[in-house]
Amino acid sequence: MKPFNLTGKTALVTGASSGLGSHFAKCLGKAGAAVVLAARRADRLQSLQAELAKASIEARAVELDVTSGDAVSAALDAAGPIDILVNNAGITIVKPALEMPEKDWDAVVDTNLRGAWLMAQGAAKRWVGDKRPGVIVNIGSILGLRTIGQVAPYNASKAGLIHLTQVLAMEWARYRIRVNAICPGYIETEMNSDFWKTPGGQRLIERIPQRRIGQPEHLDGALLLLASDAGEFMTGSVVTVDGGHTVNSL
Repeated sequence: MKPFNLTGKTALVTGASSGLGSHFAKCLGKAGAAVVLAARRADRLQSLQAELAKASIEARAVELDVTSGDAVSAALDAAGPIDILVNNAGITIVKPALEMPEKDWDAVVDTNLRGAWLMAQGAAKRWVGDKRPGVIVNIGSILGLRTIGQVAPYNASKAGLIHLTQVLAMEWARYRIRVNAICPGYIETEMNSDFWKTPGGQRLIERIPQRRIGQPEHLDGALLLLASDAGEFMTGSVVTVDGGHTVNSL
């Protein structure tokens, strides 16, 4: 298990105040990394920081709005040198495409795609300037590979994030910067747990070949593989963790 050990590394996780971001921070911390918690909700970050401290995980919090270039630069400066960036911050707005206002489209795409780009570029510039290697793990979605209705900007942003992952991997390999992506399927979190108990949620679960909803810990293996030296020959990879959902028949 030594290649998966992150002792001596520092990982910054965006969108760390709740859901998968909070879980990713705990996972990386348990693997030995010092963790920088970044999100807009400072109170949630402080609570998570205290929780990690009780588990003897080194963590610090920085406020971050990934849609603002100035905020991204300030957060990266406050974080200090990092080795791993997990681009997890993301939102969705559910509306039919014909009824989607421009402001809602912009909010989703600016957070999910532009924000990931700003963070990746900011981190990479610092790594190149310091002549240090780096690792970026973008959190995509199976909705970047397949489609459902009512979330057009989310589909588009996650598809764009997958392609961004691949082009940055190609451009930045010469600088020893690895860029990969995880595409989760449907994962149960605090925000959606009630939905999976409804008839609509149960119908969605029936379309997953494993006939179950994913749990955050099901993403740990992929995250640690891509973030650690165990994945040192992987860049431009898109790892799908979805219980077989994307290979199900149409």
